[in-house]
Amino acid sequence: MPASPEARSLAVFCDFENVALGVREAKYAQFDMDKVLERLLLKGSIVVKKAYCDWERYKEFKPAMHAASFEMIEIPHLRQSGKNSADIRMVVDALDLCYTKEHVDTFVIVSGDSDFSPLVSKLRENAKTVIGVGVKNSSSDLLINNCDEFIYYDDLVRQDEQKQEKIWGSMVKQALKRRKPGFNESYYGFRAFSDLLEEMQQKALIKLDPDEKSGGYLIRPA
Repeated sequence: MPASPEARSLAVFCDFENVALGVREAKYAQFDMDKVLERLLLKGSIVVKKAYCDWERYKEFKPAMHAASFEMIEIPHLRQSGKNSADIRMVVDALDLCYTKEHVDTFVIVSGDSDFSPLVSKLRENAKTVIGVGVKNSSSDLLINNCDEFIYYDDLVRQDEQKQEKIWGSMVKQALKRRKPGFNESYYGFRAFSDLLEEMQQKALIKLDPDEKSGGYLIRPA
């Protein structure tokens, strides 16, 4: 039986060059890992974040990846080894985690590379849930079909632009507590999280729509 979103422990493994090139080829703005993390935080708690790349080639992304608390694995781009060096290291690290950390039940592969299909199969053999993330036009059908779920970066960009996805106040609180486990609205002088949201609306930071079913709020941009 799959874990509930609150109980899921996620490990994120990012083949950074693959996805950054895919975003560039699709002519989107510069790759934004925060879009990916925001979606993943709705699925559970992220306990491991690793990104593999020749970071000398992608220096401009390093501050954002540091801010997102990624462990950045340096893979020098050598002629004799090519990009497969990153693939091999990522596979080894993912399998090591799979076999040594039983509590990590969900693995996220941020890449569209079909070379990761055997890894996905092995993780699923070991009763792990596998979520893929990649750009639609540069993601292999083999990889997509092997994953339990595949999130298209294109959809994250589109939803961000259209702001059509419903965001409940309770979802925001859950995401906040996953990113900052010590968060508590009472520390800031609010009796309930809804009071904090109402204060933000008064300051024109967000707009709130009452949700009759849940008794909470739906959040919209101001």
